[in-house]
Order: sequence, then structure tokens, then C-alpha cells
Amino acid sequence: MRFASLAAAALAVGIAALPAVAQQPAANQPPAQVVGAQLRSLDKLVARVTQIDAPLNQEVKVATLTITVRACVVSPPEAPPESSAFLEITETKPGEQPKQIFSGWMFASSPALSALENPVYDVWVVACKTTPTASKPAAAPSGAPASGTTPKPPAAPPAAPPAPAPRSR
Repeated sequence: MRFASLAAAALAVGIAALPAVAQQPAANQPPAQVVGAQLRSLDKLVARVTQIDAPLNQEVKVATLTITVRACVVSPPEAPPESSAFLEITETKPGEQPKQIFSGWMFASSPALSALENPVYDVWVVACKTTPTASKPAAAPSGAPASGTTPKPPAAPPAAPPAPAPRSR
């Protein structure tokens, strides 16, 4: 019983520390900007798999589905790899009003955890699409030429000092 309470306390401390770790950027990697999500869909009637590149906050139509990616989150490099996307999926059948059939988070590592329940279509997250952001240029060290100027060639090294005279006995 005591072991169970210790394990539960350790788990709670570990979970509480996760957000702090996940928000720290890696020092050796430039930050990346999420621009969308890579999804896949399966039409169960004709067994066709379609890859979908969906930009953030833009509707993408696949057959009778309209998919909108509202957010996509990638785990930090030091954590196990994971991509999660918040999707809104609407189905428009001929002659009917559009009906929202899914709104929520989907996880690339566990597609069945929060799945689209539809008799015809399956949709799942493959990965978030990212582009590295332009990093600011490093400040020039003091004495370095400003950008846009041509650097001067280095000066010749100083001459070696004269050799000492031989000693007489």
C-alpha cells in the first residue's frame, strides 16, 4: 500500500514537471513554426488512402469531407516524438446541410484514442508540417566590420624577435 502511494506521488510530480520541460526550446536547434498538418484519409467503400497536406485554419475538401486544422503541436526534441492536431471535420452529403462529424484533438502515435467515427471515412494525423523560422543574425563582435562593408585583410604577423647573441666564456 505504501509503495502504491509513493508511486502515485512520483507520477504526479513527473506529470507536473512535464509542461515546464516541454516549453523549453532546445539550445542547439532553431525554433520551428508549425504551418499545417499532414493527414491521411481512408475511403472504406473503395479502399482508397489519400494523403492530405492541410494548412492551418484553411478548409481542405476530400470527397464529401471538409477538414480544417486549427492547431498542430509537436513534442520537443528531448521528449518522445509526438504530433497532435486539433481538427474540425464537416461532412456535406448531396442535398443536405453540412454536418460537423468531428471536433477535437487527434494524436499521431495513437489514432484510435480520439478517432473520427464514420461508416465511410477514417482520418488520422501523420505529422505536423513545420518550417524553421529565420533566426536573427548574430551581433558582430566588437571590432568586426559592419554588414555591407568589405573586411580588410589581416595585418602581417609581427617579425620574430632577434636571436640572442652567443655567450662567450
